Amino acid sequence: MDALTVRALAPRLDVGAPALYWHVRNKQELLDEMSTFVMRRVTDALSKVPPGASWRDDVAAYARVLRSEYLLYRDGARIFSGTRIADPDVVKAKEPWLARLTAAGFTLAAADDALDLVTAFVVGFVIEEQERNRSTETGPDRYSLAERDAWLGDGAELVKAAGHLRDDGDPRFERQLTALLDGLA
Repeated sequence: MDALTVRALAPRLDVGAPALYWHVRNKQELLDEMSTFVMRRVTDALSKVPPGASWRDDVAAYARVLRSEYLLYRDGARIFSGTRIADPDVVKAKEPWLARLTAAGFTLAAADDALDLVTAFVVGFVIEEQERNRSTETGPDRYSLAERDAWLGDGAELVKAAGHLRDDGDPRFERQLTALLDGLA
């Protein structure tokens, strides 16, 4: 993503840079559009998920769909960070989520914070997940626990043991999501 520029993207889309600049003025606007595209997919996917029995079920479904969509794209979560959604319909799609949470007893501010916290959790989780996966492909020893344990030397036995408990992917995501939902409850 760091190397992405409008000028570099144009030939990959088989268009001239001036033609692409007609649609997006700069890299930030391009990222805004990319993020909006992903969030349209999230909104569409969520429209196919039946309502849960509780707000927790609904918010968990939102988190899972968000993660799933981010994982479809290289740097999917990084694309989202710091962007502005460019489609009012995508922003308006937040309305039923806020309604569901306020109906469950959240204040409007707490409901908005809850959605922001879940989104921030998913963004951070996926950024780490995608970076680890990419690093493992390019440098398989980058996250070697044996090398890390040797580097730590004597002591830090709990840190070492915790590292060996690390279960990336779905189990870790679900455990941390549950902890976040417990906190929101």
